[in-house]
Amino acid sequence: MSRGSPVLRSGHHLRLLEGSGELFPALVEAIESAASEVLLETYIFDFTGSSVEVAYALERAGRRGVLVRVVADGVGCPELPGPWALRFEAAGVHWHTFSPPGRFGLLWPGQWRRLHRKLCVVDRQIGFCGGINILDDFHDPNHGTLTAPRLDFSLRATGPMVAQMHEEMQALWLRIEAMSQLRQARLTGALVSLRAAGLRTPAPPAKPSHGMPQARAALLLRDNVRHRTQIERAYLRAIGRARSDIIIANAYFVPGRRMRHALVRAARRGVRVSLLLQGRYEYFMQYYAARPVFGALLKAGVQLYEYSPSFLHAKVAVVDGHWATIGSSNLDPLSLLLAREANVVVEDAVFGERLRRRLLHAMEQEGQRMDAAEYENRPPLARAKEWLALVLMRLALAIQGKKYL
Repeated sequence: MSRGSPVLRSGHHLRLLEGSGELFPALVEAIESAASEVLLETYIFDFTGSSVEVAYALERAGRRGVLVRVVADGVGCPELPGPWALRFEAAGVHWHTFSPPGRFGLLWPGQWRRLHRKLCVVDRQIGFCGGINILDDFHDPNHGTLTAPRLDFSLRATGPMVAQMHEEMQALWLRIEAMSQLRQARLTGALVSLRAAGLRTPAPPAKPSHGMPQARAALLLRDNVRHRTQIERAYLRAIGRARSDIIIANAYFVPGRRMRHALVRAARRGVRVSLLLQGRYEYFMQYYAARPVFGALLKAGVQLYEYSPSFLHAKVAVVDGHWATIGSSNLDPLSLLLAREANVVVEDAVFGERLRRRLLHAMEQEGQRMDAAEYENRPPLARAKEWLALVLMRLALAIQGKKYL
């Protein structure tokens, strides 16, 4: 299934959302309107600043009888804060932690297979997908208060793919339930949950969006079973078909050989290829492991911009102004080989042009273009850090039984 082209279906109404400043009010509005069910998945669920408004909305929904289920990753959100655990329990909000790390943490095989996707579905009618955690734009768990908002994107969707979002989220919830029951030696309950995870329930008919523009779109997933290469192949296909320009904004950019070659070939056939990458130091491995690949890209004529007003967290792209993707997947081995990710691919000139304009502004007004000569003359200490970062990344992948670069 992951080897074929994604089937883009028409009938979607999509709204581009930038940062938590636009996503959280849209999420809260949708949750407040929920009549039956709210499903939410995130890597980080923080309770600082504006993100607490999402928590309050979930609590209110639970108290009025809406089924609320939240899954947060065991590394991104190791535990639910005590006061909020009590509030959610009293309100009937159900919370699961995905794959809590054991005593050996991320050193244990399989522990880098994180839940990194950011999805929400309300009443099986409204869906959200993107790269934004439940985390205030001006707050960082490791770096504290930020002077400028994190750059990231999400989208709000209605239309056929929302049913697929719901189906995938429901299946994951039931599998987590089954594993919990197995740990408690409740075999019968585990079998029931696993059986239910494989069932598909028909979605209610989507409410018509009269007068709203309709876009073609598809949900793309990455997991370790059916969808191991779906997101990467969608990128490669779009890059290979590009005729005028490719713009990619990606927080942790450590592309494998196929992705590097595809970008180089595109640039050499006359496509303008522009990359907006992380310009501020955040994590040692991701920051320095990216840099050794820049040389070949710069020599091919790829334009590299480093974003530094704040942390870049976006995972988006626009090709030829009409193909776009927004989601949680970085172009690095942790996303493309290990984590559960979710992206939406869109074929729509209006949506694509809006995202394209925002990325061009970020590159030209908020980014610093990388100079090829300066890159080649970077100091030995920087090169040593890059070498060490690559060694650490390869070691981490080897522990998980993967090979990438």
